[in-house]
Order: sequence, then structure tokens, then C-alpha cells
Amino acid sequence: MVRVKRGKIANKRRRNVLKQVKGYRFSRRNKEREAKVAIAHAGNHAFAHRRKKKNDFRRLFTIKINAALRSMGYTYSRFIHKLQDKNVKLNRKVLSQMAQENPETFKRLVNEIAES
Repeated sequence: MVRVKRGKIANKRRRNVLKQVKGYRFSRRNKEREAKVAIAHAGNHAFAHRRKKKNDFRRLFTIKINAALRSMGYTYSRFIHKLQDKNVKLNRKVLSQMAQENPETFKRLVNEIAES
């Protein structure tokens, strides 16, 4: 009788798991059980940090706007409050880019908001 070799799918699954952990350190890169745990944790961190990145950038935008405003003698919180009162719909990303790349335009906007 001919010999039948088994485990084709299991080997494929194991290969795929170990391919995903290429570059990991210690036993995580060559032991299937450790690799599965590492993949699970990496996925959780990736999901959480995609959310966290948005908050990090918003904080960075706030810092850039505040730095530009301080040089003009204004504060961030008062400026944002006046923007809301005037119903200006510019988000913090656009404001920070404007403050960094087009300081003259930003200064005009600040003066116009602060006058009233």
C-alpha cells in the first residue's frame, strides 16, 4: 500500500503564522504557540494605536497653533472660543498648517477674529 503523507493544511497554517512573525525576537519567531500569541498582541496594539494616533496629531496641531498665537500675543483657548462664536469652520489641522506654511494668512485671520 502507498504511504499517505498528512498534515498539508496544518503545515500551511503553521507556515503562514511563522511568516507573519518574521523579524520578531526570541522564540516568538520560530515557535508556533508563541508566534500566535505575538500576532494576537500585535493586532490589539495596532488597533488601539490607530485610534491613539488621531489624538496625538490633534495635540500636535494644538501645540503648533498655540505657538503661532503666542508670538502674536494671543492664547489658544480664547482664539478657538472666538472662532466658534464667529462660526468659522476651520479644523485644527488646517489652522496648524496655515500657521506653519502661511504665517501672513494666519496672522490676517487672527487679527480679523480678534477685532470683533
